[in-house]
Amino acid sequence: MQDLFIAGGTSGMGKGLAIHYLRQGSKVTVTGSNRLRGQEFLDEAARLGAANRASFIQADLLSLSENRRVIQEVRERHESLDGLVLTAMQQFPKRKLTPDGYESTFALYYISRFVLSYGLTELLERGNHPVIVSIGGTGMTKGEIHWNDLNLQHKYGVLKATLQGGRANDLLGVAYAENNKNAKTRFILNHPGYTHSGTNHLAQPFKTILHVMGKLFAQPVDKSIGPIIKLMDNPPSQPLIAWDRTKAVDLSLPTLNKQDAMKLYRLTQHIL
Repeated sequence: MQDLFIAGGTSGMGKGLAIHYLRQGSKVTVTGSNRLRGQEFLDEAARLGAANRASFIQADLLSLSENRRVIQEVRERHESLDGLVLTAMQQFPKRKLTPDGYESTFALYYISRFVLSYGLTELLERGNHPVIVSIGGTGMTKGEIHWNDLNLQHKYGVLKATLQGGRANDLLGVAYAENNKNAKTRFILNHPGYTHSGTNHLAQPFKTILHVMGKLFAQPVDKSIGPIIKLMDNPPSQPLIAWDRTKAVDLSLPTLNKQDAMKLYRLTQHIL
């Protein structure tokens, strides 16, 4: 990697990847909503002697205008990109709409990633072996796209919203690869497994419960990002790569259906 942009790069796997590539000599820009965490990232980069290669953009990726501002700032900082990593995710126990009127989980897990992927394609195509890495639940088959109720106005639930976001994220990768068959950029869908990221945005007591579960059962960030680094550094030749931890995912899974992917792509173009 030479130039890298990470959405959600101030904590968890995003930060782990950012620090790894800074150590490798790459130029890395990250975005996050928390200014303090952004400064902590910059301070750590400085300790590594990489202050001149690290940048932080504070942004709320729930907002379409913020995503578009981020794209513009990345264009100003990078002449090309070798990697775009999409890790930003948050759970919302209660249904919440974004300023643009979208259900928040869907907006962050899918719409933001859609806008960033297509908006930064031009920079990626200037890279040497460019990849987009979208971290989620690829390989899982639970959950569905609620085609007639994407905003989940009826019977909202945090699990229902998260699973819909995950399935939409899968279809984003499929549609991107289908729309860019002759492009250099590879789209990598990755399920890293249960990882102790050290953060979550849930209210108590759920925050404490998940923190304890993470300590007991989740794998550390360094272990989760290992397979991702291997894929980023040596991506397979096909336009779409889907991995569940250390194993390739069958691209014929119904959750990776091309017709559904293009249907969601066209619908997304319409709602944007």
